[in-house]
Amino acid sequence: MSEVSAGLGTGRASVGTILDFAWTAGEFTATDVMAFTSLTRSTAIDAIDTLVSAAVLRELPNARVAGSYRAGRPARRFVLASDLGVVVGVDAGDTHLAVTIADPLDQTLVHHRTDLDSTQTAADRRATILGQIELALDEADVERSAVLAVCVGVAAPVNRAGISPPHPDGFWERTNPGLAEALEDWAPVVEIKNDAQLAAIAEGSVGAAVGCRDYVALLAGERFGGGVVVDGHVLHGAHGGVGESIVFDHIIGVGSAFGLSYALQDQVRAGVESGEIHSDSAIGRLAAADRVDPRIVLTAAASGDTDALLATSRVGATLARVVGVLGSMYDPSRVIVCGAVAESVDPVITAAREVVPAELHLPAPEILASTLGAEVVSIGAVATARMAAREVAVPLLAERRLSAVS
Repeated sequence: MSEVSAGLGTGRASVGTILDFAWTAGEFTATDVMAFTSLTRSTAIDAIDTLVSAAVLRELPNARVAGSYRAGRPARRFVLASDLGVVVGVDAGDTHLAVTIADPLDQTLVHHRTDLDSTQTAADRRATILGQIELALDEADVERSAVLAVCVGVAAPVNRAGISPPHPDGFWERTNPGLAEALEDWAPVVEIKNDAQLAAIAEGSVGAAVGCRDYVALLAGERFGGGVVVDGHVLHGAHGGVGESIVFDHIIGVGSAFGLSYALQDQVRAGVESGEIHSDSAIGRLAAADRVDPRIVLTAAASGDTDALLATSRVGATLARVVGVLGSMYDPSRVIVCGAVAESVDPVITAAREVVPAELHLPAPEILASTLGAEVVSIGAVATARMAAREVAVPLLAERRLSAVS
């Protein structure tokens, strides 16, 4: 029995089968249902009519009315109703917040991205996140009662109840400031997940890991964090800590959980200090700033700048060491560098590819740059919320409506 059928109860198995089919079918007929399920025509038609009466499916004008009928009796055509509700996907990073309101199928209604103050208290952060979701719903002209599922990605491990474990510096508790409890009444399904796990879901859904069963989505901009997929399953762990980056604090040649943006900054400054990069060169002058913009270094490297290539080659060696650890631990066929940094990270990846085979005894994984950019976690959050709507929230909605009309 499918999860949709289970959500509708054992007495509604055929209705659940039709609903499950309708999610990806677009417009369909009873004949289409029979071709892809084991239902008889009479059972299929009865179940379809039941869902139409509950306003979960909508019957379309027949072929004659639509102008495409030629001969014979026109087939009845159906489609999943377009007004079942919305899903909410949130990327609550340390320094940014992105909120997406989308329909359960494929349309984005509203998407907002804004900066966050990383010094906010947990209470202020929670209020900001809830307030931004409210604003996005208002802009989409959607009531909270229409929300089918909410998924929030946070920069912290999260257990299956949506709670992050204590962090020595309180970082995880601030990054995930009681969001599971704060949002529990907002929708039938509320999921709080680690951001790297959502990046892995995004890459497997529409990114560089489509069709791949063993890969790591490596968020690598500000801090390293890995979303790990083995045998087609996203790994989680007792506290949601699979892929947590503190391990890199203890790896010689990496030395820190801070990501490629900081590694590029460090290598530019180290090059200036050693005299390998002249302090008056275009790259050398960056070292005097409070923060070295990694995009400038990466763009210069892509254009062949010698100083930038020196920095990116050394950061590539660091990335190779990270990939070597992930390759030895999880044996992925691909490691996908994700986040905003991925848009220009090719010089680092090129350098890493040359070094990574020596970092492990297993065949080296392929290193790729994500094409999903800064929105990778948002994409994963929306995909997760849509799956929750499909498997849980809409079947519950159908069950309530069927009970009301029976």
